[in-house]
Amino acid sequence: MKKAGQKSILFFNSNKAWGGGEKWHFEMALTLHKLGHRVFLFCHQKGQLVREAEQAGITCVAIQVHNLSFFNLPKIFRFSAWLRRENIDRIILNLPADMKYAGLAAKIAKVPRIIYRRGSAIPIKNSFINRAMFRSVVSDILVNSEETRKTILANNPDLIDLNKIKLIYNGIKLDEYDSRSCMPFYQKKEGELVIGNAARMVHQKGQEDLLELAVILKEKGLSFKILIAGEGKLKYKLMNRAIQLGLKDCVQFPGFIENIKAFMKSIDVFVLTSRWEGFGYVLAEAMASSKPIVAYNVSSNPELVVDDQTGYLVETGNIEQLYAKTLMLIGDPQLRKQFGEQGRKRVEEKFDFNKNKEQFTEWLGV
Repeated sequence: MKKAGQKSILFFNSNKAWGGGEKWHFEMALTLHKLGHRVFLFCHQKGQLVREAEQAGITCVAIQVHNLSFFNLPKIFRFSAWLRRENIDRIILNLPADMKYAGLAAKIAKVPRIIYRRGSAIPIKNSFINRAMFRSVVSDILVNSEETRKTILANNPDLIDLNKIKLIYNGIKLDEYDSRSCMPFYQKKEGELVIGNAARMVHQKGQEDLLELAVILKEKGLSFKILIAGEGKLKYKLMNRAIQLGLKDCVQFPGFIENIKAFMKSIDVFVLTSRWEGFGYVLAEAMASSKPIVAYNVSSNPELVVDDQTGYLVETGNIEQLYAKTLMLIGDPQLRKQFGEQGRKRVEEKFDFNKNKEQFTEWLGV
């Protein structure tokens, strides 16, 4: 039984990997849970999100959804019946497969608001099923960058009313982040400059470009270390490639990082080689730690990194530019400090979780 003013909100995220989208779903679910609303989190049965939710005391249901799940009508009707029993007021969907399966069930159950959260700046296919979903099922779209908003309509400007797309940036919990005490993750040698990267090891993130960067830095005789953190299907391919290139002494793969602040404290420059992003959460985390950035001038990166003020934006895949800008920061401690301080200020102004949380709860109507 719901109390007066209480809403029943379901976050539906079937992605197994942990990334910015999963972090957002968890933090917003936890926020609404603490505000006293009835919050449910449906997530992949083997993903980290289910573990985080259970530890936080959020009502969690382990699921597994794939691209063809929306053809399973008996399953959809059972889920729809559950949505009606629980009197769900809002459902927030993550992946396209989630939208088709859970979105359809929510429509049948007459959930008042069916929200698709789009976290990737990749154009949506102008397919019959997508046109039907956005015309008749999805009530709102929530995006995490201006670039993501643009790409939604890239293949079909009439896919959905632009007024139904809401931009709210991801945010960093700066009060918690700053109060967290930790030692550096990596103890660097005297005179050594440390370059960091933290991301899932998949094609999108382009970590092979970091290996090419390391080759040039080594050829120039510089004392450096590149820490490439994260897990993913390309990890062992990248590790083997580093050995082939003779980089075993200057490139390390520490795996998934639990304490990102400790990682950021260990580095001098953060380099992001992603080929596209929805919202580069890790860029905001680097700036929160007052670290200068070199990133590709792609997708939403210019919305986070101000070129020549908080870091450098370079042409995607241009290793020479990547090297040149990284070298400028390596060789100038004062410039690193200046860019880092300006980056921190930018996070405080635009990417503070508490400010963005208020935007979200107001827009959600809770």
